[in-house]
Amino acid sequence: MARVIDLRSDTVTRPSEGMRQAMARAEVGDDLLGDDPTVKALEERSAELIGKAAGLFVPSGTMGNLVTLLTYCGRGDEAIAGHESHILNHEGMGAAALGGISVRPVKNDARGRIDPAEVASTIRTAWPRTTVVCLENTHNRCGGAAIPAREIADVADAAHAAGVQVHLDGARIFNAAVALETDAKTLVASADTVDFCFSKSLGAPVGSVITGPVEFIERARANRRLLGGAMRQSGIVAAGALYALEHNIDRLADDHANAQRLAAAIAEMPHVTMDPAGTDTNLVFFTLDGVDGTQFRERLAGEGVLCTGTHEQRVRMVCHLDVSREDIDAAIPLIASVLQSLPAAS
Repeated sequence: MARVIDLRSDTVTRPSEGMRQAMARAEVGDDLLGDDPTVKALEERSAELIGKAAGLFVPSGTMGNLVTLLTYCGRGDEAIAGHESHILNHEGMGAAALGGISVRPVKNDARGRIDPAEVASTIRTAWPRTTVVCLENTHNRCGGAAIPAREIADVADAAHAAGVQVHLDGARIFNAAVALETDAKTLVASADTVDFCFSKSLGAPVGSVITGPVEFIERARANRRLLGGAMRQSGIVAAGALYALEHNIDRLADDHANAQRLAAAIAEMPHVTMDPAGTDTNLVFFTLDGVDGTQFRERLAGEGVLCTGTHEQRVRMVCHLDVSREDIDAAIPLIASVLQSLPAAS
């Protein structure tokens, strides 16, 4: 079978042998009835690492964000999120469709940051009433940028001054913490609730967790059930997530180094403009000029290198635990060869 270097996303990772063994040995119960000890252990460990009082295991990050918004907001309430946020661009507008919640955008800069002054001026205290401001770290569509604690706190201060809560979509929060040489708890201290994914760079097959105050998590538990996210013997997958927390956080620095190596090489190639956000973590973005982006992806896939993008000309490549330094070194000349072979766009 031909070698495939899959840079489409860190969601394509497969459980390691150690993770599979942990899942096979998992002690399980009925999580809906509160009887699954492995899920409980995962929720407690996740909350501890994030510095919040409690956690709630959910099937996906999208559901985590939606459960959170449903818990903060009533019908007709409003959430604020960046215009490039995952909540606005990749979650099917579930908050509006299922919760009657308006998500009002504010501008993200090239690195995914939002201006605290704009947040303060956008908050509405009458009808519709703003109940939560949503941040994202790392910021997926803005280069995978890692946003420092002080910049999160500045937005949180503006929201809290108006009596509004702050939710952090931290799908890759441990990437941000590693890149910033801090711990996740310190990084997210100013946010009221945080969710993060196990199925991205942490390498587990499924799942995310919402963390926050005990009372909030208990209300969120009811909304998880409302959405069909209350699982039964989910300790099997929770065991994979626990294994990821124990073994796959420190190694994220390897993914970042691979991404920086890949970005540095691509930056020297023709027809390429690197993303202004740079490469903080495991995501590499660049825009193609003078060649067709769809042809680029198709030809590159034919050479065994897979990637995606946010639009036809903007390419995204993601490093993860199933991509080695040797894979990156093999991918670089293939990318260069494909770029050189493409006809000039008319």
